[in-house]
Amino acid sequence: MGRVLKDGPKIGEVAAAAGVSRATVSRVMNGQSTVAPDIADRVREAAAELNYRPSTLARSLSLGRSSTVAVVVPDLRNPMFHQVLRGVMDASEAEDYRTLVAETADRTADESAVAQEARARCDAVILVNPRMPQQALEELLPQLRPVVLVNRTTAHEDIPSLVIDHAQGIHRLVDHLAGLGHRHLAYLRGPAGSISDIPRREALADAVARRPELRVDHLAGGSTIDAGFEAADQVLASEATAVVAFNDLTAFGLLARLNESGVRVPDGLSVTGFDDIELARFANPALTTVNVPHAELGRRAWQLLAEVVAGGPVPASGRTPETFVPELTVRTSTGPVPPPRALTAPSTDLSGRAHRHADDDGGPRWSARGASWQLELGELVLAHSMGGERMPTVHSPRPHLHPVRSLRGRLLTDRSPDDHRHHYGVSLTIPDVDGTTYWGGRTFDPEHGPMLLPNHGHQHVDHAQMLHRGATLRQEIRWIDQDQRPQLHEQREVTGAGLEETEAWALRWSSALRAEHALTISSPAVRGRPGAGYGGFFWRLASGDEVEVLNSAGAQDIHGAPARWVSVAVRHSEDWTSLVLAQQSADPVPWFVRASDYIGLGPALAWDAPLELASGEVYPVEMLAVVVDRRVNADEVDRLLELGEGRVQAARSA
Repeated sequence: MGRVLKDGPKIGEVAAAAGVSRATVSRVMNGQSTVAPDIADRVREAAAELNYRPSTLARSLSLGRSSTVAVVVPDLRNPMFHQVLRGVMDASEAEDYRTLVAETADRTADESAVAQEARARCDAVILVNPRMPQQALEELLPQLRPVVLVNRTTAHEDIPSLVIDHAQGIHRLVDHLAGLGHRHLAYLRGPAGSISDIPRREALADAVARRPELRVDHLAGGSTIDAGFEAADQVLASEATAVVAFNDLTAFGLLARLNESGVRVPDGLSVTGFDDIELARFANPALTTVNVPHAELGRRAWQLLAEVVAGGPVPASGRTPETFVPELTVRTSTGPVPPPRALTAPSTDLSGRAHRHADDDGGPRWSARGASWQLELGELVLAHSMGGERMPTVHSPRPHLHPVRSLRGRLLTDRSPDDHRHHYGVSLTIPDVDGTTYWGGRTFDPEHGPMLLPNHGHQHVDHAQMLHRGATLRQEIRWIDQDQRPQLHEQREVTGAGLEETEAWALRWSSALRAEHALTISSPAVRGRPGAGYGGFFWRLASGDEVEVLNSAGAQDIHGAPARWVSVAVRHSEDWTSLVLAQQSADPVPWFVRASDYIGLGPALAWDAPLELASGEVYPVEMLAVVVDRRVNADEVDRLLELGEGRVQAARSA
C-alpha cells in the first residue's frame, strides 16, 4: 500500500525511495533519454508507489517550455471560432499540449497587448482573424514567434499563414442564386474594418462585371445575430429577391426578423450565409451557405507549429499562404426567384401582361433553370419543378412543384410548413408501398400510433425533357425503397395551358406508375386509422384568411367521398384565388380534403382498401388543375374544366 502524504509527495521522497538523485528523477519525469533504462524504471515505480505528480510549473521552468499553445480570437460569441479552437485542441492534445484561449472582444486597440501576454505564458501563438491594420500586424508578429497566422497574410517569410478564399465562396453563392433566376441581390456587409469583408465585396463587383443583368445592393450589416435582425427592414425596402449575408450569424438574425414579419423564406426571399457553422443546418429554414473548414484550419495551424515548438526548423511559407476554398452547401433557405413584386401586393396588371406575352409565344412554356425547371408565361413564372435532392431523408425526398402561382402572382402552394414539415407543394406521394413511406414524417402503427421509423424511400429523377414545343415537361422517375431497391418506375408529364380570358391557367398532370415487382399500396386508414386514407396526387396549399370548399357531388363534407372535382377558394384580405382539381378517371376515387387546420387535398389511391399491383402493371394517375384569380362558383366549374382540358389538348398536339 503506498503512503498518502498530506501535501503530496515531493521529488526528494521519490529520489530517496528509488535510491537516486533529485536530478535523476527530474530527467526521468521530463522524458529525457540520458538515464539508464533500469534506473528509469525504478524511478517510475517509486513515483507510482508514492502517487507522485511532477509540478507543471517546475517542469516548465526546467524544460524552458510550458507545453501550452495560445489561440487568440476576436470574438468567442461566434461559433466559427469554436470550431477553429476544437481543431487546435484535437491536434495539440495528441502531443500532450494544452490550449490557452485569449479573446480580444473585437477591441482592435487591445489585440497587440493580449497577443503578447498570451505569448509570454505559452510556447507559441495561433493568431486568428486579427482586426489590426496591416502595418501594426507586421510589427507585432516577430515578437510572437513561433506564430501561425489564420485568415490574414504577412510579408514575413518565416511566419506561416492560412487563408480562406472568401472570393471563391461568394462566387459560388452568386452562381447558385443566379441559377435560380435571381438578378437582384442584397449584400449585408461585415462590420466596419473587417478585413474579410473586402474580398467579399470585390467578388461581388466581379460577379456584376461578369453578369451585366445582375444588380447587388450593399447594405449595412455586421457579424452578429442582432445585426441581421436589425437589417431586415432595409433588406425588404431594397426589393431584392435574395440576400447574401456576411456570415451565418447575420443570416440567422435576418431569418428571425423575416419570420416575425410574415415573409416566407425562400418563397418571398432567399437567404444565404457564409461559414456553415454547426447550427446552420438546424435553422428554420435550413441555411444555404458555404462551408469553411474551420476545424481543419485549426488542425493545420497546430501542425505548422508542432515542429517549431519541438525544436525543429521554422516553415518558410509567409509569402505563399495555404488557401482553403469554401464549398457550397445548398439547403432550403434558397429557392426560385419569386414573380415580380412578390414581397408587396401583386400588381393587378400582371394577368394583362401575361396575356399579351401569351399571344406571342402560344402559352406557358417550360425552361431549364440549372437542375430545375420553370413553367413561364411571358414574364411570369407559374410553376417551378424541383428535385428532392435538398429534402431531408425523413421527408421522403421527391420531385415536386413549388411555388405554383396564379396569373396575378398569388401563391397556391406551401412547402415544408411548420404544421407538416414533410408537405412539399404538389407531388405524387404515397405513405405505404410494401412498408416504405414516400409521404415523409411518421408512419402509423396500429399498436403504437404514429411513429418515426427508418423506412423513408425517395424518388429520383433519371431524365427530364420538354415536349410539345415546351408546353410539357416529361420526367422519368425511379421510386427507391428504404433498402435502396427500386419499387416503381414513373413516367410523369406536366403540361401548362393559358386561359387568360377567364383569369385562369390550367395544369395537366399525367403519371404512369409501373410496378417493378408485385407490390401493395396502402394508407394509415387501411391499417386502422379512420379518415387517414391519404396518398397519391397531393396539393398542399398556402393558408389564407378564409377557405371555401365546393365539389361536384354537392356533399357537405367531401372528405372520404368520391367526386369528379373539388374546388378550394382561398381569401387573402379582399382577394380570392381558386384551385379546381378534377380527376380524369371515369370512376373517381374518394378525396382526402383538409381545410381547417391546414389546406391540402388530393384523390386517395388506397382510401379504405389496399391497391394491389402485379409485376409490370401500370397504374395511371391523371389530374387537371385550374388556377383562377377569383372566387368561382359551382355553376362555372364544368365550363372552366372543359376549357382547360381543350387548351391542354391543343398544347399537347402542337
